[in-house]
Amino acid sequence: MKHVRHFTPSFFLSLVHVCLVQANYAPYFFDNGARSTNGNMALFSLSEDTPVGTHVYTLNGTDPEGDPVTYGLAYEAGSRRYFSVDKNLGNVTLIEELDREKEDEIEVIVSISDGLSTVSEKVRILVMDANDESPEFINTPYIVQVPENTPSGSSIFKIEAVDKDTGSGGSITYFLQNIHANKFTIDRHSGVLRIKTGVTLDYEKSRTHFVVVVAKDGGGKLRGDNKVFSATTTVTVNVEDVQDTPPMFIGTPYYGYVYEDTLAGSEVLTVVALDGDRGKPNSIHYCIVNGDEGSFEIGNTTGAISVIKSPNQLKKEVYELKVQASEVSQEGDVSVYAFAVVTIRVVDLNNHPPTFYGENGPQNRFELTMYEHPPEGEILRGLKITVNDSDQGANAKFNLRLVGPGGIFRVVPQTVLNEAQVTIIVENSAAIDYEKSKVLTFKLLAIEVNTPEKFSSTADVVIRLLDTNDNVPKFSSDYYIARIPENSPGGSNVVAVTATDPDSGLWGEVKYSIYGTGADLFLIHPSTGIIYTQPWAVLDAEVNSKYNFYVKAEDTDGKYSLAEVFITVLDVNDHSPEFNENIQEKTMIIGSPVKIEAIDQDAEEPNNIVDYSIMQADPANVFDIDQSTGEIKLKSYIRSLDIIHNITKNKDCIWSLVVQAKDRGSPSFSTTAVLKIDITEETLHKGPMAAFLMQTKDNPMKALGVLAGVMGIMVLITIMISTAMFWRNKRSNKITPVRRIIKKRQTPQPRAVRMEWLKFKRPSNAAEKFVVEDDSKSLHNENSNNNIQVAPVPPMAPVPPPPPALAPRGDAPGWRVPTVSGSLTPKFINKQLKKRGHGSAHNALVSELKLKFEKRNAAIGEPHI
Repeated sequence: MKHVRHFTPSFFLSLVHVCLVQANYAPYFFDNGARSTNGNMALFSLSEDTPVGTHVYTLNGTDPEGDPVTYGLAYEAGSRRYFSVDKNLGNVTLIEELDREKEDEIEVIVSISDGLSTVSEKVRILVMDANDESPEFINTPYIVQVPENTPSGSSIFKIEAVDKDTGSGGSITYFLQNIHANKFTIDRHSGVLRIKTGVTLDYEKSRTHFVVVVAKDGGGKLRGDNKVFSATTTVTVNVEDVQDTPPMFIGTPYYGYVYEDTLAGSEVLTVVALDGDRGKPNSIHYCIVNGDEGSFEIGNTTGAISVIKSPNQLKKEVYELKVQASEVSQEGDVSVYAFAVVTIRVVDLNNHPPTFYGENGPQNRFELTMYEHPPEGEILRGLKITVNDSDQGANAKFNLRLVGPGGIFRVVPQTVLNEAQVTIIVENSAAIDYEKSKVLTFKLLAIEVNTPEKFSSTADVVIRLLDTNDNVPKFSSDYYIARIPENSPGGSNVVAVTATDPDSGLWGEVKYSIYGTGADLFLIHPSTGIIYTQPWAVLDAEVNSKYNFYVKAEDTDGKYSLAEVFITVLDVNDHSPEFNENIQEKTMIIGSPVKIEAIDQDAEEPNNIVDYSIMQADPANVFDIDQSTGEIKLKSYIRSLDIIHNITKNKDCIWSLVVQAKDRGSPSFSTTAVLKIDITEETLHKGPMAAFLMQTKDNPMKALGVLAGVMGIMVLITIMISTAMFWRNKRSNKITPVRRIIKKRQTPQPRAVRMEWLKFKRPSNAAEKFVVEDDSKSLHNENSNNNIQVAPVPPMAPVPPPPPALAPRGDAPGWRVPTVSGSLTPKFINKQLKKRGHGSAHNALVSELKLKFEKRNAAIGEPHI
């Protein structure tokens, strides 16, 4: 019977559980949609005005197996980190301030992990706009030139402003301040500035208009509140004059008086007319049209009306004259004209003083506000002043004048008969200066002219000034001189320049700048005027110690002035003295100094002044050094090599000195060097040759070359002399020199006599073995040139030459300077002498020629037969 196994249900469940444990599923985020603040941050948006530190989102997900999950945030390389996350709770917090205008999208990599598997997703977070930007005007400042005859309603300028916000916060509308008092309107959407309908510009009334324009955005939410931002700017409208205004009489109505004591030809009053176009005024011509009845006349150019009859001939009590004022162009054409009526009364009483009237009756104080520096000739139209004397004729004639700062204004008319409109005209525009005086006060005086009472009255005229940008920034000095050490680091302050602009407000603010070829290493702070070096600048007084350039002070309207800056780079002791390369070895002749030299590259004293000293010497107390020149010499008591030999037992050495060159800077720098000095003694015969040999001691090949050349020349001269003597003897039938030489060589006795001139002295040391001893004073020539070995002798019988073996003695360097170091050894000299003494053909020829030379000298000394 076959056995059948039965599997229970619990067995299958265990098997399934094992399989599930072995399969690990990755965690995942919940996707809760665009408006959710819980999930995987997909389609999440955030307003740019969200405060830093706000909890803005919660990452949320799960793991299929139910394991705990953690969350993470990551960013692309180089991106700013705007958020942080709590890895366990998933709370996302804003940690960096948002600005949609700079970055309107943020990419973030969100991740979820169950410890074994991590799932990452890149999400894009939208930054939503908030109304956090104000409108900004572009292409400012706005200055417009408009002819005065521009029709009303014409567009004259377009103003533009931008707002970086979007939506209503980025929309801009324009409007004007003081719209009712303004001659202009603006389109609220386009920003086009126009002249108001029905309004015209008048150069004669107002030459400049300042229009304040406001740009306002549409408003929007900012941190929960509705915000509206705006900006303002000023448009300066300059009105240009056009020849469109007829002449105008000033001081009307005109009243004149003729008194019974007035003389014929006397001036009654003066009328004044001005061209209404003050920009380019024409001249005025006056004439009386009618009403004078032959009793009055007027000056064509002055406007002065005079009575031409005596008062008793005047038939009327009141005359009304019609006066015409015509404009005459530069070409002489009469263009336009105006009329005025002049009333002249004949009176004879004086019982009223002059009285000033305003618009509302008698007044003794008049005030006016105006801009500084009005054009010369301009009328102060804001002053409505009338003066009147109720008397008749001459009793009503009085003079007007201003009492106060002179030369600024003048009053018209200056002489009034009965009544006149008082006009004050600008005479000196420069004196009407807001910076000098904000208020000008005058007394207007009216005083009768020809009356014994001299009635008078006064009125105060107060003029308050408004500021304009009429000053240029001015430096405290035309030039600035500064000094800076060359080791100053980059960014060091050099000098502060100061310029002032007395204008008020923005017109008085000064901005500094520099320019010029010498300004490359320097910068200037635009508001403080502090000049400093570039951060990378390296100053070096040895390269360039002088800089100069210009500094400019400019106000907001572009008015500027210049000053010059001179900068001197001060030398700093930053170089050590450097010895000349040729100081390592020196040869010193006893009695003569040797000199060392060191150069300091610093630019100025005392940094480049070098002092010398001996730091160490072996043996000591032998040398002195001049501190200033660097000359080294032996102590004064050392006059020969014998004294030196007594100081030290080492007789064959080159002495070493440690010398120091030290500058005088602070701190001081120094350099030391080891100097080897070979001390020598002068030869018996001083001369150029000895000096040359001493100079060439360190270069023996040069000395040998020169000596070989000298010897060759001597041999050539000797041969030429011998040849000449031979031919002369041949012609005179005398014995030839050759026979003489052969004959004389066989006699030994004279040999001992002539050897003394080439006899070597027994030297006391190895170096002195090479000195030729000359017993005869006659061997020394005047030029100290010991290369000539033969000296002239008195006339005597011919002497045989010395043995050929001793001829090389004549080639021995008799000018060799003995040295302490002993550069040659006796053994070397003996070898040379021995080598030269063995029958050299050259030496034999020299001996023979020398004998001929002596014989010739002797023959010259013999008496002729």
